[in-house]
Amino acid sequence: MVRPKKHLGQHFLADKNIALKIAESLMGNYGQICEVGPGTGVLTRPILDLPLVDKLKLIEIDPESVRFLNENFQDDRLEIIEADFLKIDISTIFDEPFALIGNFPYNISSQIFFKVLDNRGLIPEVVCMIQKEVAERLASPPGNKTYGILSVLLQAWYDIEYLFSVSENVFVPPPKVKSAVIRLRRNKLSHLDCDEKLFRKVVKAAFHHRRKTIKNNMKFICDEPLPEHGLLSKRAEQLSVDDFVLLV
Repeated sequence: MVRPKKHLGQHFLADKNIALKIAESLMGNYGQICEVGPGTGVLTRPILDLPLVDKLKLIEIDPESVRFLNENFQDDRLEIIEADFLKIDISTIFDEPFALIGNFPYNISSQIFFKVLDNRGLIPEVVCMIQKEVAERLASPPGNKTYGILSVLLQAWYDIEYLFSVSENVFVPPPKVKSAVIRLRRNKLSHLDCDEKLFRKVVKAAFHHRRKTIKNNMKFICDEPLPEHGLLSKRAEQLSVDDFVLLV
């Protein structure tokens, strides 16, 4: 059996019913699916049972887990890749859009989402289990104290749904926090009506000090005096994606 490794943030899902519920949360019928951090494959099995799955690629950094998966899964549709998801070039592995799914390690979930943003043209849907607090933040609307940088950046390109909460008791070992499953589905935007690199830079600066106004936070990235604008007197958590686009 595979030993969960603390330095990899491994908490293996042990509840098959939860695994089935996560797999069935995928809404689109995608020929290609990628599972990040499959571990012992508890989520892998119900994914393979989904209709119309032509190819499932597992990306796993842990050599012990890779050996276990190779020994216990025999399926022509399955490809097991030993690699760090954060370091691989996704475009060299997938030549068409694919759904991303997984029990994301808590310590790198934000980095995974930034990678999703950078590859949004290839990833129309994401279903993942992450820390409950982070899930609430990503799905939060403007005006909520949990609304933050990733909320804005992801909601610019994806519709985000908080699906359900998951108890810590369904993992081995149990984490110290609760988890939740969310679904991201690509919206219809092909571009923002602004400089997209500047958009990301402005959003990050706007949340630099949450209690300060946008105008005060913009001083961190802008040396020139800012023009008068009603949005500049607000705090970042009060602005929607469209507001940030107008601001840029």
